[in-house]
Amino acid sequence: MKNNITNKLKAIDFFCGTGGMTYGMSQSGIEVLAGIDNDPNCSDTYSINNQDSIFIEKDIHDLSENELANTTGINKKDDSLLFICCSPCQFWTKINTCKNKGLKSKNLLTEFQRFVSWFQPGYIVIENVPGLLNNKKEKVLDNFLSFLDSKSYIYDNKIVNANHYGVPQNRKRYLLVATRVSENIQIPEEEYNEELTVRNFIGKHNGFYSIEDGHKDKTEFMHTTTSLSEKNKKRIIKTVKNGGTRMSWKDDSELQINAYRGKDNIFKDVYGRMFWDKTAPTITTRFNSFSNGRFGHPEEHRAMSLREGATLQTFPKTYIFKGPNEASIARQIGNAVPPELSKRIGNSLQENYRATKISN
Repeated sequence: MKNNITNKLKAIDFFCGTGGMTYGMSQSGIEVLAGIDNDPNCSDTYSINNQDSIFIEKDIHDLSENELANTTGINKKDDSLLFICCSPCQFWTKINTCKNKGLKSKNLLTEFQRFVSWFQPGYIVIENVPGLLNNKKEKVLDNFLSFLDSKSYIYDNKIVNANHYGVPQNRKRYLLVATRVSENIQIPEEEYNEELTVRNFIGKHNGFYSIEDGHKDKTEFMHTTTSLSEKNKKRIIKTVKNGGTRMSWKDDSELQINAYRGKDNIFKDVYGRMFWDKTAPTITTRFNSFSNGRFGHPEEHRAMSLREGATLQTFPKTYIFKGPNEASIARQIGNAVPPELSKRIGNSLQENYRATKISN
């Protein structure tokens, strides 16, 4: 038996998307054997940047336990095996107002449980939106935690802010780490770093040359921005630099939006600019759109570029993104787990695993 004798963890990244979790885990020294996702638009991005990992393009509902074992070579009850689950979160997120579109994502954790039950890996990580924990009506998470208890896993879980794990954005997430091979396990300790600001990651001083809206960067740097309508150009020009909001033009009869007339206290961040010396807002799948949040550049008259969004997600500037269009790439970036957060989780798991080997 070759199980339980390796010096480092190996992992399967379920719902891997564009590879943020895989990349970060690899940076921590974990060998990510494969990423699984049913989105073909993620295939090239994942494979180009994570060449030591297999991309399995398959819906988890159609993937059998034996097929996964045959493709990756993993075995049951391997103490050094880590399963990662970052399932699509449309059903659980408060951003999506149409739950019907996200119904299929509701029970993906249950499908993941099927593989945990079969393989019983030494370690488990789950990353998702806070709604997975906070939703009191649904019992999907409660059922999964009860399942972990029945299989003698111990775990730590809570809502964390990625900003306390090296990520320059206010990004709250549900995080769970679990193990059946250690006597204790904890989510990595949070660290506050005042240097995690927009200014310290983007801007001309960080290699992001000044551009206008609609600029198309044909290189792999992809400093590409969406075009603004004439009215939105006027709006962003009139929006105060460094953190300004739509309040800058609320009394302009031409620019004010009908839905917001007399409603200055709702959706305050839409059509807003980021602050240079604060953390960025959560990078969503529409971060390259001026009208979808506080995604305006702090001083240039445009929304964030694709590369700026990826950088604020802590992807290295050398990370190559592929997709059929800008919307696809923005969605890949916004849906990704920030690699820096992933790396810190991985470091903590590696330390835990090494401690179990020493004690044994």
